[in-house]
Amino acid sequence: MSKLPIISGMEAIKAFSGVGWTPHRQVGSHVVLRKEGNKVTLSVPKHKELKPGLLRHLITASGLTVEEFEELL
Repeated sequence: MSKLPIISGMEAIKAFSGVGWTPHRQVGSHVVLRKEGNKVTLSVPKHKELKPGLLRHLITASGLTVEEFEELL
């Protein structure tokens, strides 16, 4: 496993937007992302730093690898 970068929620949202995930709605401090043709939704908190476990879960749920995600940053 490669080491994950420390990024904010907004940086993660921008990275996921690069591969087709779009903001669907916002509930409190969480932005819910959807992708056309995908039943999975991603709930990304708009925090200053995302914990490594949460970021890894979001990357896996989106269907990306850590390396692919790092390229989007």
